[in-house]
Amino acid sequence: MGKEERVLLGHGGGGRLTGKLIDDLIVPKLDRGRLRSLPDSVVVSGLGDKVAYTTDSFTVSPVFFPGGNIGDLAIHGTCNDLACSAARPVYLSAGLILEEGFPMDQLGTILESMGKAADKAGVEIVTGDTKVVPKGSADKIFINTSGIGKVESNPVPSLERIEAGDQILVSGPVGNHGMAVMLSRAEFSFDFELQSDSASVWPLVKRLLELGDGLKFIRDPTRGGLAATLNEIAKRSGKGISVSESAIPVDRQVLAAAEMLGIDPLQAANEGKIVVVVGRGLGGKVLELWAGSELAKGAAVIGEITSADTSRVVMITRIGGSRILAEPSGELLPRIC
Repeated sequence: MGKEERVLLGHGGGGRLTGKLIDDLIVPKLDRGRLRSLPDSVVVSGLGDKVAYTTDSFTVSPVFFPGGNIGDLAIHGTCNDLACSAARPVYLSAGLILEEGFPMDQLGTILESMGKAADKAGVEIVTGDTKVVPKGSADKIFINTSGIGKVESNPVPSLERIEAGDQILVSGPVGNHGMAVMLSRAEFSFDFELQSDSASVWPLVKRLLELGDGLKFIRDPTRGGLAATLNEIAKRSGKGISVSESAIPVDRQVLAAAEMLGIDPLQAANEGKIVVVVGRGLGGKVLELWAGSELAKGAAVIGEITSADTSRVVMITRIGGSRILAEPSGELLPRIC
């Protein structure tokens, strides 16, 4: 990374530029052994029972969107990062950065949403911090949340456990959060009834624990969507991935909105879905475990890990051909989480 380069919005988009920033600058400067594997949350030892620890920051615009707001999004996002390490969320911190002039009634609504989301997720907000910056120094409100969870799986899901023949599932239709936030912005006036899928996914992960060592890997496809997550799995595991376009669940309204805006729904963010890799032949078992859960409505087996096309994602198209499912290059939807 050259000395004259500058930070771009694309560096926060979850795609190729984000990967370059992390791999070329952040990890080399900060890694002391644990950071390089880039988990959603790190499982730490030496503290008694295995615990997972994570942190995340939220700058969504607009702060209120169909299906939620920045407050419950912050709770769900951090709980989900813990859940992806098979950790039951237990404690959270909350840091608020408020712009001078932000309406108190809106702040109250956001805080109420945070409390309700935490109660529903079974976590307790135990510490926090508040800062107010001059008008123009921030955009309304930014929230940072850190979380601690108790790991309830042995072995812990990780990329190192993935092997050829493993099956890949997604817990429901993709792209809803990113498209809902995009369409809620003032510059768009399309008549869609899309809502964010923002929710805690721990109830889904808890059911997966029955698989034992058949549960290989979990990731929530947030920034960069399903496309970014699949490419991350392929790149960091060194394996190939084959997915079927017709098997990937996408709501009709998401498809219509994406077509109108010229956006690939597979690159749109999700905040209440998980991508799961399980052992050969266990995909059907996962769907049985998730049966009856609203969080897994529309869940599907979408592909498998392969020994061919290493570090790449190949998608079998609806007409029977194949193409590379590319990693998003930069910022597709600014400020969606």
